[in-house]
This record gives sequence, C-alpha cells and structure tokens, in this order.
Amino acid sequence: MPWMAAAYGYPVPMTMGHLLVITPGIRAYREYLLRSISRDFRVHLVLTGPPTWELAYTAGHTVVADLADVDGLVRVARAVDAERALDGVICWDETWIEQTAQVAVALGLPGGDPRCVERCRDKHLTRAALAAARVPQPRSVLVGGRAEALAVAEDIGYPVVVKPRALAGSFGVVRADSPTALVAAVEFTDASGAWAPDLPTHERNILVEEFARGPEISVDSVVHRGTVTPVCLARKEVGFAPYFEETGHVVDPDDPLWSDTTLTDVVVRTHAALDFTDGVTHTEIRLTPAGPKVIEVNARIGGGMIPLLNLMGGGPDLASAAADVACGRTPRLRAATGDRRVAAIRFYYPPEDDCVIADVRFEESVLPERVVRCGPLAAAGEVKSPPPRGLMDGRVAYAIALADDAAACRAALDEAGRALRVDVA
Repeated sequence: MPWMAAAYGYPVPMTMGHLLVITPGIRAYREYLLRSISRDFRVHLVLTGPPTWELAYTAGHTVVADLADVDGLVRVARAVDAERALDGVICWDETWIEQTAQVAVALGLPGGDPRCVERCRDKHLTRAALAAARVPQPRSVLVGGRAEALAVAEDIGYPVVVKPRALAGSFGVVRADSPTALVAAVEFTDASGAWAPDLPTHERNILVEEFARGPEISVDSVVHRGTVTPVCLARKEVGFAPYFEETGHVVDPDDPLWSDTTLTDVVVRTHAALDFTDGVTHTEIRLTPAGPKVIEVNARIGGGMIPLLNLMGGGPDLASAAADVACGRTPRLRAATGDRRVAAIRFYYPPEDDCVIADVRFEESVLPERVVRCGPLAAAGEVKSPPPRGLMDGRVAYAIALADDAAACRAALDEAGRALRVDVA
C-alpha cells in the first residue's frame, strides 16, 4: 500500500493529554470514537444534556444550552483549561465543526483555522478553491432559484445533481434527469434545510452540478503539518435513486485503488487547494471514465462507522490519530499486527413511510457467522421512513461483516437483512 508508506510510528507509553470534545454524537455511530481516545486522553465532554453512556469514557463534562453559542463554548473551554491545561479540542459532528475551530483559535490550541473549515463546510467555497487549483471535479454552478437552475441544467446537460450548499449526510441531494425532475429537485433541496436547522443558510443556497458517472469512494486522511496521509479507503453503496442515500460501505485493505497514483495525487492536491494543514478529513470521490473527480470534503473524521470498519479490519485507529493531531502531536497510524480483513456495513430501512416502531431485532439463530456486530438504530415509539422522507435519520438497523473478500461480506449482509425483524406499532 504505497499510501501507507508515510504512516507514523508512535512511542509507548505517551503522556495522557487533555482533550475537549464538542458533543459525543449518536451512541451507535460514535461511541467507538470516545472509547478509543479515552485510552490515551483525559476527555472533557461538552454536550446539551446530562451524559449517560458517555460517563464511561470521560473525566468531566459540561452541559450547555446551545452549541451554536461560540462565546459560551469559549467560556466553558477557558474554565476547563484553567483547572487543567487543555491540549486540544475536537468535534466529529458536521454541524459544530466551525464552532469548534473558533474555540481552538480563542484558546490558541492546534488545528484552529475557521476559514479552512468553512471552505470545506460550504460546498460552493470548496468548488471555487478546487477550481482555482485545477483539481478535477464535476462542473458546479450556484443558483438562486428555479429559473436559474433550469437554465444552468440546460447548459450543463442532463442528468444533473441538485444539492444544498451547506448541508451534510446527503440530505437534500438529488439527481434530476429532466426539467420536470429538476423543478421537483429544487423544491426538495430548498426544503431540506428543515432537517438541519443549525447549519448555515445562504440567500443563494443551491448548487446545480454535472452528474459524475461511476462508483463512489471515500478517503479518510490524517493531515499533520501539511503532510497528507490517506488511511482508510471505503467503497460506498448508494441507494434509493434519484437520492444519494449511503446504504453501506466496504473497507478492503487490499483494494487495488491503494496503488492508483492518480487517485493519490488528487487527494493530496485537494488538501493543498483547501490549504488544509492539520486535522482529519473525509473526502468523497467519484471514479469517472475520465478519472477521479472530487465530490466534497468534510473537515472531520468520516461517518457511517467507516473508521470503525477500518479498525475492525486491522487498520490504524483514526480516532486516536485525530485526537493526536488535534493536540498538535505526531499522529499514531500503526496498523494492527496479523492479517487484515475486509469489513463492510449495511444499513436497513423501514418498509414504508411513517412507521411507528415497536421493536427492531435480528434473529440470532439465522445470522451468518461473518456478521460480527449488528443492532437497532431505532427505538420503540420512534417514527421512521425510508428515503426520501427519511434519509440517514430513517435507518432502523445496521450490521457489520468481516470476511476475506468484499463479495463474502456483501452476501453475509444480505443474509442479515433477511434475519432482521421490524415490528411496527
């Protein structure tokens, strides 16, 4: 794996640092991150309600009323720092990464560059930075409404992709194959801000983009003092067209893409174009017939449990590396000893809109051995819908498989789907 040649070793033991974590995230998706960093860092957690499961991984916590209140977050950080000096601050929730960068700047902690984070958060600014550096990407035009969107789509040529400027998790992203579909897509995207009211809004809030044909991948990279080290490569499974819901991911340590120097070059040039020098990123790329094209860049560790797949398959711990970089330390990126394995995840959805969940469970007696972890993502009483009414927030369960190849993983996850029972009230 040429990309891993620059991976860093690390001394053991190392002095336990003091890390401020802005919001833990949903337990099923993010608990493994807290578990990892708590082994080497004293964690002080900032959250909006009393902690429960988080207490096992934290040395202290502060409850705040509003994570959007940067001045309030800075006051909390300074109070924690006065008691014991903070080494860094980190966040893996897309909604609050800009506020986290501002806290880092206020306290003079590593990784604080709000302008760089904004260039990643704002997809229009991302496109402008990549275009200036001639990084390959789909053609993209910012529009102000339906009429402008129709004109741009006609110029680009159908199909096109309509996406919100500042959302995340594929919310509001839809493919349009005709003018009629484009009008519906613009209305859908324009209304998608209701899913994430805390994220920024703009007067001109919609991008109309060239549809990049080909499979989609993601690359999680650790960046320290300008050195970009790709660590985890995942192949995405996308469903519910014309929407782009991520229904699963496959992480293969022997993926031939690790030897693709063109892809390596695109990833490195992307970070240079964004002036991203320190942190962990999640870059999404389409492998088109004309070569890799960058779809977007997130200034945080990847979601969808992708870093967990990398860890379970024997790869480096991205959580620990992210914490190291947040504290200005050389990141630890040593892979586990022994054979690496392919790891894959599949997400499952309710059968129809507005299902009132009574119970979600897997019949263990029929689960294949290759499924090493599975569980519910919905609780009794919650109302869940498949896309487009429900997107990532519509998932009801997940399963993770380990095997020697991707095909075996996918077959095991198909069986897990048949073992899933979703009772609707």
